[in-house]
Amino acid sequence: MSVVALKPYSFKPKDVRENFPAPLLYIGWEDHLMICAPVCLPLPPDMPFGALATAVLPGVYGYHPDFAKIDWSAVQWLKSGQPWTPDPAKSLADNGLKHKDVIRFRTPGLTGIEGSSS
Repeated sequence: MSVVALKPYSFKPKDVRENFPAPLLYIGWEDHLMICAPVCLPLPPDMPFGALATAVLPGVYGYHPDFAKIDWSAVQWLKSGQPWTPDPAKSLADNGLKHKDVIRFRTPGLTGIEGSSS
């Protein structure tokens, strides 16, 4: 059901960049619904993109049995639903990521526990 506002909103949003210690980045793992939605993490914009795989995502998804099997060179990245090829050596900001962007990654050959998407 859609909703129509009768009056325009006249307040400043609370989720603006200035209200967080670092820009928020939403990250989801396709076909792995043990965590059903992207996680939201405050990440420094100067962090190298490659650090996601080595320093950030193990703490988020590392307990999933498929995580240790990921071939990071074969991972397919999506940004706002579109195929995207980030440069692991460049920073998050230099890869064009900004506050509240959504990225997802697909791991070919890995589709959850026994192929269950979970």
